[in-house]
Amino acid sequence: MSAAPDLTTDAKPAHRIAEEDRLRADLYNFLGLILSRPADQGLIDQCAGLSGDASPVGEAVTTLAKVAKISKPAAVESEYNRLFIGLGRGELLPYASYYLTGFLNEKPLAQLRQDMTARGLARAENVFEPEDNIASLMEMTGAMIVGRFGVPATLGQQKTFFNKHIGPWAAHFFSDLEGAKNSVFYAPVGRLGRAFMEIESEAFRMSAE
Repeated sequence: MSAAPDLTTDAKPAHRIAEEDRLRADLYNFLGLILSRPADQGLIDQCAGLSGDASPVGEAVTTLAKVAKISKPAAVESEYNRLFIGLGRGELLPYASYYLTGFLNEKPLAQLRQDMTARGLARAENVFEPEDNIASLMEMTGAMIVGRFGVPATLGQQKTFFNKHIGPWAAHFFSDLEGAKNSVFYAPVGRLGRAFMEIESEAFRMSAE
């Protein structure tokens, strides 16, 4: 995967965001960053410095920190390439279209592009990665929560976006990443993403909005 699409709109003044939502956005942004390109030494060091609690998300964070402490950039890049690039294709195809239809560039991508246009979001001209890749979707959701490119999305808008573009497949992708034969550094990333997606899915299911 290449860098996530540049969400090109004029940034608005900062909005007051609940701490819980800011933490959610931070985790979406972290997943988007770590999946958009091979982790460099700086990001590996950041991961190594993380600490978690006894929750499923916290346990995944703790495992990621332990793995990061013994990981080197060259090995992580090689692992990333085997997982997502490969010769012709990687072990995994992290796109909504593929997970939902079995093919790339299908209806889920067209629907996402329509929704991006409605929110004033667009892919940068120098980015060729389809917008329905997991890294882009994580980044978009994080941006929507805090209003990075406009008014923060309401809970109802977040729920609609999640249920349409992320909920039906992201947990399956993260589970596949966790169990992929080439996953070492990215195995706990998959575990973290899966746990977070399960929490988000249940929270949206329970929400009244």
